[in-house]
Amino acid sequence: MKPHTQPASAPLEWVKSSYSGDNGNCVEVAVLPGGGRALRDSKNPSGPVLTFSAAEFTAFVAGAVDGEFHQA
Repeated sequence: MKPHTQPASAPLEWVKSSYSGDNGNCVEVAVLPGGGRALRDSKNPSGPVLTFSAAEFTAFVAGAVDGEFHQA
């Protein structure tokens, strides 16, 4: 993961899951040039953004699906 700065001339298109409610507690994702992904907190759209290469994001999603981040 690395910090991401997006030029004003090329804004990202942020989306959230269709499973998200209207409570504002969502993670939003945007596709980056080259196929990577950016993630941010919907409550703080001007706050920090995490970026992943395409391979890093694939590994992150696979880990989440496999329960790798589950805490007992």
